[in-house]
Amino acid sequence: MLKQGERRRSWSYKPWKTTENEGSQHRKSICSLGGRSGSQASIQGWTEGNYNYYIEEDEDGEEEDQWKDEPAEEDQRAEVVTTAKPEGPSNPPAVLSTLNVNVGGHSYQLDYCELASFPNTRLGRLVTSTSRSRQLSLCDDYEEQTDEYFFDRDPAVFQLVYNFYLSGVLLVLDELCPRCFLEELGYWGVRLKYTPRCCRICFEERRDELSEQLKIQRELRAQAQLEEAEELFRDMRFYGPLRRRLWNLLEKPFSSVAAKAIGVASSIFVLVSVVALALNTVEEIQQHSEQDEGGPDMRSILEHVEMLCIGFFTLEYLLRLASTPDLRRFVRSALNLVDLVAILPLYLQLLLECFTGEDHQRGQTVGSVGKVGQVLRIMRLMRIFRILKLARHSTGLRAFGFTLRQCYQQVGCLLLFITMGILTFAAAVYSVEYDVPGTNFTTIPHSWWWAAVSISTVGYGDMCPETHLGRFFAFLCIAFGIILNGMPISILYNKFSDYYSKLKAYEYTAMCRERGEIGAPPSLPGSCQSRTPDPERGHRRLPSGKQPGETFPTPAPGRMRTPPRRDR
Repeated sequence: MLKQGERRRSWSYKPWKTTENEGSQHRKSICSLGGRSGSQASIQGWTEGNYNYYIEEDEDGEEEDQWKDEPAEEDQRAEVVTTAKPEGPSNPPAVLSTLNVNVGGHSYQLDYCELASFPNTRLGRLVTSTSRSRQLSLCDDYEEQTDEYFFDRDPAVFQLVYNFYLSGVLLVLDELCPRCFLEELGYWGVRLKYTPRCCRICFEERRDELSEQLKIQRELRAQAQLEEAEELFRDMRFYGPLRRRLWNLLEKPFSSVAAKAIGVASSIFVLVSVVALALNTVEEIQQHSEQDEGGPDMRSILEHVEMLCIGFFTLEYLLRLASTPDLRRFVRSALNLVDLVAILPLYLQLLLECFTGEDHQRGQTVGSVGKVGQVLRIMRLMRIFRILKLARHSTGLRAFGFTLRQCYQQVGCLLLFITMGILTFAAAVYSVEYDVPGTNFTTIPHSWWWAAVSISTVGYGDMCPETHLGRFFAFLCIAFGIILNGMPISILYNKFSDYYSKLKAYEYTAMCRERGEIGAPPSLPGSCQSRTPDPERGHRRLPSGKQPGETFPTPAPGRMRTPPRRDR
């Protein structure tokens, strides 16, 4: 839960010196006016505290936070005894007085009774407080001659707040940023529960969409290495600058020519190791190695090439592990796990071969040796995963993996529908084809293969139904596969193209930052940049009716009630 002070922007209130003479005319609060007129007004007090206006609440009403006023020393003698009153429309005392406020250069006049109906808001606290210092602390500036309070806030949002005081309904404009809107509501103390359901649904959709975009932005920047914590290297105890240079050499190919050369060499070693692994399985090469005893052994050469590649991968992984600034993040990284999987199978294979050789010497059983041989074949098969190391140097592969992680729900639903279709159509075809002589649909598990091939629209033709009802089920299975495969393709493609373009932009920005061409990373389209005023300018009182440099958008005319203007 955020505090009120944390929700304010950088133009926080600076106290000023005010001299209060005995004969000076100060604006009195509702409490004092009500007490003077003899009315039975009951106004709730206030203090600074924690309050969360971002949480959606039911319209039936909940328990409100209790606030107590902390009057100044000069007002403690004339303290007014108040009783707690729930927030919402009430029946305040009839006082013919208005509150003059100036928000972002726009002047407004609000009736005391309308403000006192919502005492938990900032303006409601302003008119109900009995402490003069308390009243001045709630605004940014005050002009005693015109009795006008100044607030350096967004006038577009206050237009909605002004309409809320008049009508009791808080509307939301689509062109406002959700984060800035919530920040402004937190400042003015207006709860989101006064928003109609139609506006609230649209607002929550835009808020969730913005949160998702910001989350994607952080993850893409992390993948593009735009947010490396340089202070982690400075705080290292052992060889911080040296480890930082080594980290940039291995992780940032665009940082220098040497780093780019290492990246190209790593990609070449990956391709060479995969080609050597594939050629080692060619039958002609195996026969040539067995028959040609005097010539060079091709299998031995390929094995030495593979050992050289694994040695390079091992050295690269150990150097990256030694230079990482964050060990936890390094271990959890998917690319580092791929590097580990690429080098472990060979070492495990060598270890198992050593144990297998000892078992042969000791005369172990053939069954145990056969099991070890199966494990060795699996280890050799796992070496093909080193092709995934290319993802470290390929933006497209990383964007594709990021797309799958972001669309895991859609991918999960697709796999679920495919599984349901396979189980359903396989059982249906088996029920009508199992008694046909010479059929291939002998069991339901055998029918699963036919259903998977048909749903994927591949159609090998090794299994096909012969009865009319079975062919009808086959037609339904193929139609189901066509419809199912076309549904998520557009979603995945659109997201992939979007993530790929953004990732390329972030990588280009990171390259420019390393070269010193630019100084700040880009932001996502639609994201909100904080509008922080220049602290050297201070608070400016703008004339009534003039825009402050066109900083804030004004609402469209005709949609909101126009506030009265005062000529100063």
